[in-house]
Amino acid sequence: MTMNETWILILAGLAGAALGALFFGGLWWTIRKGTSSQRPALWFFGSFLLRTSLTLAGFYQVAGGHWQRLLACLVGFVMVRLIVMQLTRTAQQPTAWVAEADHAPES
Repeated sequence: MTMNETWILILAGLAGAALGALFFGGLWWTIRKGTSSQRPALWFFGSFLLRTSLTLAGFYQVAGGHWQRLLACLVGFVMVRLIVMQLTRTAQQPTAWVAEADHAPES
């Protein structure tokens, strides 16, 4: 692998991270807007279509027919997902339905 190819894969990974930030940032924004909206289904469905379309188009453009670039892009995307999950994890008390589920009878 040449130095040029290495830089291309690094840039593909960074592009994947940007796509992940767009996707998960859009999801966060949608949840905030959709929960207080009169039509939450429209917000969630519209956001899903837009975020997914942009992400898939971005993956297609970054890959350019090379599976290595696609893989690097996917790794960047997943890394952002893991970071977002870690940042949004809270130490709140479980909600009532979670506490009830812990005491559900076993079958």
